Amino acid sequence: MNRREIMSGATAVLATASALSPGKSMSASSLPTPPVAQKIPKRIEQLGRVRVDDYAWMKDDNWQKVLRDPSLIKPDVKAHLTAENAYTQAMLASTEPLQAAMFEEMKGRIKQDDASVPAKDGVWEYYTRYEKGAQHPVHARKAISGGTEQVLLDEDAESKGKAFYQVGGAGHSPDHKLYAYAVDAQGSEVYQVQVKDLATGKVLESPVESCTGDFCFSPDSQWLFWTFRDDNGRPAKIYRRPARGTAKDDVLIYDEPDEGFFIGVGVTSSDRFIVISCGNQETSENLLIPASDPTAKPVIVEPRQVGLRYELEHWNDHFVIRTNADGAVDWKLVTAPEATPGKAQWKDWIAHKPGRLIVGTMAFSNHFVRLEKVDAVNRIVITAKAGDEHEVGFDEAAYALSLEGGYEYDTATVRFVYNSMTTPRQWFDYDMAARTRVLRKTQEIPSGHDPSQYETRRLNAKAADGAEVPIFVLMKKGTKLDGSAPLLLYGYGSYGIAMEASFSIRNFSLVDRGWIWATACPRGGSEKGWSWFLDGKKDKKKNTFTDFIACAEHLHAAGYGKPANTVAYGGSAGGLLMGAISNMRPDLFAGIIAAVPFVDVVNTMSDTSLPLTPPEWPEWGNPLEDVAAYDYIASYSPYDNVTAKPYPAVLATGGLSDPRVTYWEPEKWAAKLRDHTTSGKPVLLKINMDAGHGGASGRFDFLKEIALDYAFAVWAVDKGWSKA
Repeated sequence: MNRREIMSGATAVLATASALSPGKSMSASSLPTPPVAQKIPKRIEQLGRVRVDDYAWMKDDNWQKVLRDPSLIKPDVKAHLTAENAYTQAMLASTEPLQAAMFEEMKGRIKQDDASVPAKDGVWEYYTRYEKGAQHPVHARKAISGGTEQVLLDEDAESKGKAFYQVGGAGHSPDHKLYAYAVDAQGSEVYQVQVKDLATGKVLESPVESCTGDFCFSPDSQWLFWTFRDDNGRPAKIYRRPARGTAKDDVLIYDEPDEGFFIGVGVTSSDRFIVISCGNQETSENLLIPASDPTAKPVIVEPRQVGLRYELEHWNDHFVIRTNADGAVDWKLVTAPEATPGKAQWKDWIAHKPGRLIVGTMAFSNHFVRLEKVDAVNRIVITAKAGDEHEVGFDEAAYALSLEGGYEYDTATVRFVYNSMTTPRQWFDYDMAARTRVLRKTQEIPSGHDPSQYETRRLNAKAADGAEVPIFVLMKKGTKLDGSAPLLLYGYGSYGIAMEASFSIRNFSLVDRGWIWATACPRGGSEKGWSWFLDGKKDKKKNTFTDFIACAEHLHAAGYGKPANTVAYGGSAGGLLMGAISNMRPDLFAGIIAAVPFVDVVNTMSDTSLPLTPPEWPEWGNPLEDVAAYDYIASYSPYDNVTAKPYPAVLATGGLSDPRVTYWEPEKWAAKLRDHTTSGKPVLLKINMDAGHGGASGRFDFLKEIALDYAFAVWAVDKGWSKA
């Protein structure tokens, strides 16, 4: 083994730093030296299969504690990550002016002193707002009758001096006397819930520790319920304490027996029931506590049955249940009596219709609202208590539409948010009885935005099996479709999460530079119904990858870019997509941006200590017990399928305290890619040492990370690494 093969850690840091300091120009003789990770082969035998992992040492054996305190990371791992960050900074030094320009552009599109549309609750209106220059918002309220603002929480003030600060959830008690908020100080998604007395302004002693960020007050304001996160980072228990209580008052009310289930707690829109929800991607179970007796023992609505999913909403004197029962793949709505809500009493109300996905519901005293998705576009359907229903209509061919929850049940007003790739967000209050809408707010773009200068298109790519894969395209009007314009192709394709033709202040920093932005909707999402998801999970997962490839080929054939100027972009499970397509068709892309990428699939889905492993076996398969699942996962797992081939330029990013995609996944993948690529194109790794899955917590700091991604895309297409 020569010196180059074993150089890692602090040695690599020095080599990289001395090769090129940021801002220094590159030449052929002064290119930065990439870190070379030490190889320590680890032989793993599983279900009669053997794999060898050269970089298993990058996983800190004490990772659970590292998530809560990143300073505990192993010295050799920290040194290697520091070296990787230095190398990336050095390689991208020439893009720093572009990064700065893009950051200022994105920042200029944000109204710095913005505020949310107030949400009415009784005599108060609650809202959030930003001060100019602030990274985090102020939570506040005003009396509807008038008067001065009362600040409930000043996040920016609380975040001072902290490398990371994020509020995962916040809300007032129904009697308006308390304000609770969940704080993550590491990016590990382990929250502390603090409760503030709004009369005195003081935070109560003994905050809730180790919470998932999920909590609620009981409708009588006397109790606080929350979800506990265990040492493996999983939601495991539901606790209750008096709203003004301390840790000594905590009572365990639910202990989830299945480590593969997610759990949460909330209150129905009617405020009549507290609901404990349990489930994974295939199976669910709900338990009820009557709001009239918050300390009562939770009662199961319908016992869990593998394959049966259901969600509860209470509407006046009965339950409305969204379920996939009886083969309702795209869900249907059933009703059930309040006293006996089990499956034996379910009666069909809104029948299942293939291709019409019922996404979610909201209940009001005289109206029931459902959000539906048909052929990748959402619509709102409102049913009156008397039985008549109507849709809320829009004109654009492709757009994004979402419901925004409120506090009041006895109201005829529902709020929704509408936008498209060219149209900034608009908040409407809709009178469900009068069928009229009032525009409450339009997203303001201080630096200016003229929708007429852009155009959006809806395309369809044909997959190998004939499936039509939606693509949403944004570009400047007049863009020539001769392949000359660079193309950014974004994709996700997992968990049934649907991509939408939504507005983004960020994407214009590429589009205004002549780029075409395209969002692919491969199977694995739910853009075309739940079957679209089912056709892209488990033993059909490769459809996600081949669909994305079909989108790239379709766009190129139609003149939307060409391989030499196309960059693919995806994060988390979308990072898995990036890793897979880089192995399958590296010739289609000049660059790959993989943000917090889930690329070490065999190892991760075989590690039961990780937070998301047991809960996600229904999504990916269980390679610990199922030989077929092992073989299928191993056939596409990006890390395991890296071989000698001409890979595109790659930027992989991650967060040291990320509990969802642990830092060592992109770290290992980057090391292996760099060791195998034959293209001469660089493999870069950027790990945020002070953040988790979502990156930097501040609204401006986050934009710097996006600017880095976009500058890399330009750099990859322009072959910036090869220029003197």
